[in-house]
Amino acid sequence: MSSFKEIIASEKPVLIDFYADWCQPCKMMGPIINDLKGMVGDSVTILKIDVDRNPKLAASLQIQGVPTLAVFQKGEMKWRQAGVVPAQQLKQVLDRYLVEQ
Repeated sequence: MSSFKEIIASEKPVLIDFYADWCQPCKMMGPIINDLKGMVGDSVTILKIDVDRNPKLAASLQIQGVPTLAVFQKGEMKWRQAGVVPAQQLKQVLDRYLVEQ
């Protein structure tokens, strides 16, 4: 398993869904993330990180509410938003960071 720093250092955008098992809105993000994966395929890395299992990471990124979605690229957080975000809106955000192949 790659470290978090290695994963977010990628040229490829990395979308991270910070969630918790007890969070109802987080459960709504599941199908949205699946839809998004169908739209972007392998052009984006998509991860889900449980804040209860990774409290140090969540604290270091100041994740206060779940779900929080964040886009990382080349080790930098490029975008973040708390709450449920529709797949189409996430795709528009990610399209800004996709490198032309």
